[in-house]
Amino acid sequence: MNKIKINDSELAFRDLGQGQPVVFLHAFPLNQSMWDEQVPEFSQKHRVITLDWPGFGDSSLSSADSTMPNFADVVAGLLDQLGIGSATICGLSMGGYAALALCRKYPTRVNSLILCDTRAVTDTEEGKRGRFETAELARNKGASVIVELMIPKLLGETTLKTKPQIAERVRAMIEAANPEGIAKALIGMAGRDDSTDLLAKLICPTLVVVGEEDTLTPPSESEKMNAAIPGSRLAVIPKAGHLANLESAASFNQIVGDFLKRT
Repeated sequence: MNKIKINDSELAFRDLGQGQPVVFLHAFPLNQSMWDEQVPEFSQKHRVITLDWPGFGDSSLSSADSTMPNFADVVAGLLDQLGIGSATICGLSMGGYAALALCRKYPTRVNSLILCDTRAVTDTEEGKRGRFETAELARNKGASVIVELMIPKLLGETTLKTKPQIAERVRAMIEAANPEGIAKALIGMAGRDDSTDLLAKLICPTLVVVGEEDTLTPPSESEKMNAAIPGSRLAVIPKAGHLANLESAASFNQIVGDFLKRT
C-alpha cells in the first residue's frame, strides 16, 4: 500500500501494472479492498489504480468536506502526482457519484467511463433526511452500528443466502472506516448535484453495470442512464446486488474486460 499527500489527507492507494490506466473508485462505506478481485485481473494488461477515500480504509480524514466535487479533486490530484493525464474511470455507488463529478469538473481526465450500481439523480428529501440521521448515528455510536443497517442493503438476496463470506468481508470494511468519515460522506452524498443533465454530454465510451438484485440503485436507474448517455452499453449481472463486483466477480470482470478491449 502506498500513501501520498493530497491536500491535508494521507491518501492510501495502489498502483499496479502497466498500460492504459484504469482507476477504480470504491463504494460507501467500504474501501479499496472491495476491488481485490479486480486488481490482479486487470493489472495484467493495464495500469490499475485504487484508492481509499479520505476517512476510509487507510486514508486519513481530511478537513475538507466529503463532497463529490472534492472527491473529484482527490482523483485529479492523485493522477497529477502519478503523472497520468487521463484514465478509464470505474466508480461503484458513491464511487459512481464521484466519477460523474470528475466528468463534470475534469472532463479531459476521463478517457472512458464505467458506472456501476449508481444513479445520476440526486436524493429525494426523504433520502437526504435518512442520510443525515445515519450520519448522526455514526458519530454517536460508531462504525459498527452502520454494519447492521448497510449489509442488507448492499448485498443481493442471493448473496445474503449463499455467500456469508462476502458479508463478512463487507462487515470488516465498514468497521475499518472512521465514523466521522462515514458521516461526512453521507452528508456529501446528500448534497450532491443532479447529474442527469451531464449524461447527454458524455462523449467518452461508457459502460453501465448493475446487479439484477440491487435494491439501492435498481436496474431501472441504470436503464435510464444508459438511455441518456450517447452510445453507452448496459450490462445487468444476474444474482448480484449493489456490490456486483464482489458478489459476482467473474461476471463483472468479463463484462469490464470486454469493454476495456474495445476502448
